[in-house]
Amino acid sequence: MFKTPWIRWATVVGFALGGFFDGILLHQILQWHHLLSLVPEVSSLRFQVLWDGYFHALMYIIAAAGLWGLWRARDQVIGRWGLQTLGAILIGFGIWHAIDSVLSHWVLGIHRIKLDSPNPLVWDLIWFFAFGVLPLIVGFLLMRRGTGEPGLRSPTTTVMLLGLLTVGMGLWAMQQPQDQPEFTTVVFRPGDGQEAAIRAMFATDARLVWSDTEMSVFVFSVAPSRRWSFYQHGALLVSGSGLPAGCFDWSRA
Repeated sequence: MFKTPWIRWATVVGFALGGFFDGILLHQILQWHHLLSLVPEVSSLRFQVLWDGYFHALMYIIAAAGLWGLWRARDQVIGRWGLQTLGAILIGFGIWHAIDSVLSHWVLGIHRIKLDSPNPLVWDLIWFFAFGVLPLIVGFLLMRRGTGEPGLRSPTTTVMLLGLLTVGMGLWAMQQPQDQPEFTTVVFRPGDGQEAAIRAMFATDARLVWSDTEMSVFVFSVAPSRRWSFYQHGALLVSGSGLPAGCFDWSRA
């Protein structure tokens, strides 16, 4: 079933997409947990988000490797590779969530699916079966059906579509929450945060909504057109400004 390079690399892409789905939905949109939410030594929001950034970077590397492998294997496709590709992606997707559930939730205990739930195990099990076991079953069924004559669409087109999907998930992660269009998270270098934030707040006519205890991460209510101005006052990262790599500037602290 996994004898061809195309299927193996499609599984790798599915694994990365599973990580993207987890990180974007649970870490950013629903905000149910961060990667290291239950690690006592990583209690700062600044470092929690930093490690989320490292996690997404790793998923991009895995996705890029998978896409490169698919591109190189595009001339070795046999059978009804459309169903096989979808099945392999679902298998990789399920493998990610199965590994994350067992390793991160129950063995290492670095986070749970829904931290504020009175019974986190229930949410862990729901997620494990809905996004781990079920995609694995469906993926294997599609793989078993993926024999016979090949389809009409070329493998090259499939690689390009998967590449666009990967880029699209990255762009999705950059979107501002629709219910909070005026809120912007701004990160300053530790030690400079309070003074820099005050200067930036007055310069941009912003309103302070929240800050962390270290006075390095702030949430402002500010017009979207003025977000870029925070960089002129020493900000390392401004959400919604189109610079997703800025979160890695925090590691210079």
